[in-house]
Amino acid sequence: MPSEDAPLALARLSRAADRPVSVTPDAQTRARLADELGLDALRKLRLEGRLIPTGKRDWRLEAVLGATVVQPCVVTAAPVTTRIDEPLTRRYLAEMPEPEGDEVEMPEDDSAEPLPDTLDLLAVLTEALALALPPYPRAEGAELRAAVFAPPGVAPMTDEDAKPLAGLAALRDRLGGTGQADDDSGEGA
Repeated sequence: MPSEDAPLALARLSRAADRPVSVTPDAQTRARLADELGLDALRKLRLEGRLIPTGKRDWRLEAVLGATVVQPCVVTAAPVTTRIDEPLTRRYLAEMPEPEGDEVEMPEDDSAEPLPDTLDLLAVLTEALALALPPYPRAEGAELRAAVFAPPGVAPMTDEDAKPLAGLAALRDRLGGTGQADDDSGEGA
């Protein structure tokens, strides 16, 4: 199956049968994409599947995105290698309903898009990769610990200190109170 480097003119494609599609970017393109996506490296990248005619003018892309990415760990900045194998479905509709009004809700089916004149499979691959990347890659054994900052000679503030009533509770405890109102008369108020 040849790699699709140029955008596909959908109106010129035969609708008689499914069309196999494959995109395997070269090293220079992978390096550019890695830079655009903030990756340390993009070792492997491939989109492979088929373009299926549906209805009179619509198309459906069913493919698998495969990639090996290297990202910095969010805790240690050490390189984290992740293998991505994601199924991908896109529906390109000639009669895509236009949203009305100022506020638009996201549709339940997020695979539907307006039918383009040309389909850029590299752009589809790039978008799918960006969505599939782990948002917070973490190296094995890396733990996020609380950072403590204070000037010399000053006790650092803790999460407990930041609670709104922590100071009052500490004062109550120092005064030996129980938190209930004292009533010497024995009568209710």
